[in-house]
Amino acid sequence: MDRNYKLIISYDGTRYHGWERHSENDMTVQGKIENVLGRMVNAGYGEINLIGAGRTDAGVHARAMTANVILNTDMSENEIQTYLNAYLPEDISVNEVKICSDRFHARYNAVGKTYRYTCWYGVGKPVFDRKYVTILDKEPDIERMQEATRYLVGTHDFKSFCGNTKIKKSTVRTVDTINIEKSGSYIRFYFHGNGFLQNMVRILTGTLLEVGYGNIEPDKVKDILEACNRNEAGPTARPEGLCMMKVDY
Repeated sequence: MDRNYKLIISYDGTRYHGWERHSENDMTVQGKIENVLGRMVNAGYGEINLIGAGRTDAGVHARAMTANVILNTDMSENEIQTYLNAYLPEDISVNEVKICSDRFHARYNAVGKTYRYTCWYGVGKPVFDRKYVTILDKEPDIERMQEATRYLVGTHDFKSFCGNTKIKKSTVRTVDTINIEKSGSYIRFYFHGNGFLQNMVRILTGTLLEVGYGNIEPDKVKDILEACNRNEAGPTARPEGLCMMKVDY
């Protein structure tokens, strides 16, 4: 009997080419999990379709990616979870498996997402966090960046902050909150919104860092937003500092 299963997944994206599978042997998180599920239910390539709440980029991590998949198996939820974690590589963990409504769709039913971007600035080196932080060459001004976030929060056309310059779909999104916190040498950006465009969080972070460095004035961010032109925004921040934290339903 086919049933819909909801999975909560954590992964270290360092060695993966992002979440989304492109071919049978590509190095993606979706592909790795689908391969193990396929062996579990004796299904061939392409017969298992694991739907993620988002498509994280190459090198980006997740603490709680939500996904769903239709499976025909007599195994219990705990048995499925145990099987997956036994055969998945050590940098992917399935933290929860639950039977859900047939109508549940991890991407379409999501109403909000939280991302965290972590930077580090200091004299030493973040040896044990080096895969999960972006090391800065100089210290940004937190107050300037916080001032700039006021222009970004709300419902706007974020085309200037989209990595896909040929996108045909709507680029309007709602960003509810942007919080910037400093703790010792760590600077953490928290973004919550109803959805994010390709590279959007990384471009927002790169732009805010330029504000913090004094290269862009805080109120200039409003002009960048209204320009709807990717060339007006700052650089795309490196992937290793980004982590999907939570998906809301």
